[in-house]
Amino acid sequence: MAKPILLVDDDPTIREFISIVLEDEGYSVVTATNGASALKRIEEYTPSLILLDMNMPLMNGWDFAEAYNQRQGDHAPIIVMTAAQSADTVAAEISASGVLSKPFDIDDLIVLVKKWVGTDDQGNAL
Repeated sequence: MAKPILLVDDDPTIREFISIVLEDEGYSVVTATNGASALKRIEEYTPSLILLDMNMPLMNGWDFAEAYNQRQGDHAPIIVMTAAQSADTVAAEISASGVLSKPFDIDDLIVLVKKWVGTDDQGNAL
């Protein structure tokens, strides 16, 4: 089984939508509702990519990224998902690998995931 994509967002509709889209593409998706629960999920699963909302209760995206980057071992690329006007600035603040501005196009999501997670020779999700 491929390493999961960790989706961190407090909006259940967004979590469900992105999970369905990525699972239809063959990816495994693990979800978390905030940064604190995401850190716990990382103890169970080693993500190949993190899709990270920034404005969440309990532990926001900035605090999650700081705690995650202080962890020992390899780190998955982080893609910031935000509706902020300054999305690129937000992504740069946490040294994210990319940004997906909300609202986003499904094709843009899939392209970013394929870029960072990849596919096999037959185009199947890794």
